[in-house]
Amino acid sequence: MFRKAAVTTVSNGNYLQGQANGRLPSMDSGQPAQKEKVVLKKKVTLLRGISIIIGTIIGAGIFISPKGILKNTGSVGMSLIVWTVCGILSLFGALCYAELGTCIKKSGGHYTYILEAFGPLPAFVRVWVELLVIRPAATAVISLAFGRYILEPFFMQCEIPELAIKLITAVGITLVMVLNSTSVSWSARIQIFLTFCKLVAILIIIVPGVIQLIKGETQHFKNAFAGNDASVLGLPLAFYSGMYAYSGWFYLNFVTEEVENPEKNIPLAICISMIIVTVGYVLTNVAYFTTISAGELLLSKAVAVTFAERLMGNFSLAVPVFVALSCFGSMNGGIFAVSRMFFVASREGHLPEILSMIHVRKHTPLPAVIVLHPLTMIMLFNGDLYSLLNFLSFARWLFIGLVVAGLIYLRYKRPDMPRPFKVPLFIPALFSFTCLFMVALSLYSDPVNTGIGFAITLTGVPAYYLFIVWDKKPKWFRKILDRVTLTLQILLEVVPPEEDQKS
Repeated sequence: MFRKAAVTTVSNGNYLQGQANGRLPSMDSGQPAQKEKVVLKKKVTLLRGISIIIGTIIGAGIFISPKGILKNTGSVGMSLIVWTVCGILSLFGALCYAELGTCIKKSGGHYTYILEAFGPLPAFVRVWVELLVIRPAATAVISLAFGRYILEPFFMQCEIPELAIKLITAVGITLVMVLNSTSVSWSARIQIFLTFCKLVAILIIIVPGVIQLIKGETQHFKNAFAGNDASVLGLPLAFYSGMYAYSGWFYLNFVTEEVENPEKNIPLAICISMIIVTVGYVLTNVAYFTTISAGELLLSKAVAVTFAERLMGNFSLAVPVFVALSCFGSMNGGIFAVSRMFFVASREGHLPEILSMIHVRKHTPLPAVIVLHPLTMIMLFNGDLYSLLNFLSFARWLFIGLVVAGLIYLRYKRPDMPRPFKVPLFIPALFSFTCLFMVALSLYSDPVNTGIGFAITLTGVPAYYLFIVWDKKPKWFRKILDRVTLTLQILLEVVPPEEDQKS
């Protein structure tokens, strides 16, 4: 089921290929397989690219609890500065990924760039941890927020039962995966709609805030840098919270091969999205402070609800609906993008070969999408989600820092590589330093959880040698895996993409 990169342990000749009519031949028919162009098509336009980035960055946090930065800075003025600086730093990281996306025109994001720069072992470790722990846990967390807030209007006077939240969450996860398995175009259209809903929700907060400023409601901005109870050590933690709030700018690079005119659209989508998100985040926080004091913001369970109740009365009932839609958009964008990482890792021989196959009619990477479903359900009903995310939060920044450091390395290793979009060298240097600094900070501030996360990440090393390097697996074992692959092909109606069929 796993294969060694560039050395196939199960012959591609044993796979079922698609017929010209878009059907799989019967295993018993004896009909020769006819080629059909079964590939992932370029359906991600500039607008869809922008919606993927904005739709995955903006989740529930800005509406519910944008308090991590304020708590660690201790003042309104410094918190707004940190929000702005984190947006600029995230833009720097996104620009680095724009260069990588235009010179390495493969999907897969982090995985592909680490593979190109540093080789198969670190790339495998990255996708190993992403598939088994990080993505299922992250999907379950954002989906739980969706389940909670979609039920909020029905349980205004009482506590929402945990089982009801998890059941609705399970329905939401299944719906997202069915959508992404059925149609690339429809998942992209829905992502545009959900992104529009998020921006409308942010405007609903910003516009009344601006009106409050015009009215002279600036009492919470007086002595904006006073009352700083946070220590100097709190500032790096504030930056950690801020960078996490902006994370998601890299998702378009996961689907590079499906982007129309990537040399132009990837940099444009990244720049437009990061400017919109940064301005939106800063103005939303300014709007909050026109009505809510710093102390009240830290105590509020849902800041946007508190803000809306004070200025808009019963309209505040709409806030949970907007939050739920925002979460659904993050779920949809995340699944759409990350499934392509698994698709590419399988194509490179680092994951089971079935994951690099495409549905014969729908032209979606069906196996790579649905592989997350059982893992996410296990996390949802049995896993300690927040502990897992705490364990592995450092891994995200470690590998992103490694990717951006790889950009600098590739400048010297492969200076003749075509680079339609090129950033000044100080940008990747500054951003990779920021990422590695946050990794060091997590080691210092929380050595136990970070150590556990580091240990979980290192399990990818023996897994690499067992599944990828060791190619002397028993013949009976290979036959079983081959048969499983063929059976899954028939059940899912998937075949290798045309590029694989040419070999």
